[in-house]
Amino acid sequence: MCTVSFVPLDNDSFVLTSNRDEAPSRNSGKIIRRKAERTNLLFPQDAGQGGTWICTSSDDRLVCLLNGAFERHVRKLPYRRSRGLMVLDFFEFETAESFFETYDFNNIEPFTMVVWDKGRLFELRRDETTTHTRQLDTAQKHIWSSSTLYDRQMTDERLAWFKDWQKQNPTPLPEDVLQLHLNGGKGNEHYDYVMNRANIVCTVSVTQIIRDSKGMSLTFRQREDWSAFQKETISKHNYVG
Repeated sequence: MCTVSFVPLDNDSFVLTSNRDEAPSRNSGKIIRRKAERTNLLFPQDAGQGGTWICTSSDDRLVCLLNGAFERHVRKLPYRRSRGLMVLDFFEFETAESFFETYDFNNIEPFTMVVWDKGRLFELRRDETTTHTRQLDTAQKHIWSSSTLYDRQMTDERLAWFKDWQKQNPTPLPEDVLQLHLNGGKGNEHYDYVMNRANIVCTVSVTQIIRDSKGMSLTFRQREDWSAFQKETISKHNYVG
């Protein structure tokens, strides 16, 4: 939820990897398959309200959520709707643009959303009043850090690690990206890619989605044992149940 990278691969494939930084009590090990109105969904379910921070679908779409927009904000509870449920709401819309333009973002806590929509990559940032969207180059590598946990100096240093890694890995494989997400940093648990702030907030899971011509595969690892994982695949236009 709080460190996300997008890395293009060969043949129009890509890998998107998400480190979720949360209170340990918010961890979840349950991967859900759900039939939606337009498609089938595959996602790890949040232990709270049943939403998610990352979800993919059988019609070549993906959403990944980070807390916060540009700067750390002051929470103004209660909010109208959970951001994790908003991620699932996205798949009720036919296109990314229709979601961006018509969804009711009023009184939803600030967030950043990374969206893959059938060959196009978008970034949506929503502060307390305004929605900011931009389309990104799918041939380039990208990384995001949550503004609620990482200040500008931390974010810039984390970006520098990512750029150094790119120089050392010009043609990375998904396993190379995973190792970056598990080991990236300089030995400071406060803001390494796998972080831990006195067990109050820490990296509770790492989710990696690989997209190729057949569909998307989702691999989910938890803090208790990074080497153990669950893997599920959702094929294009493969409707379940």
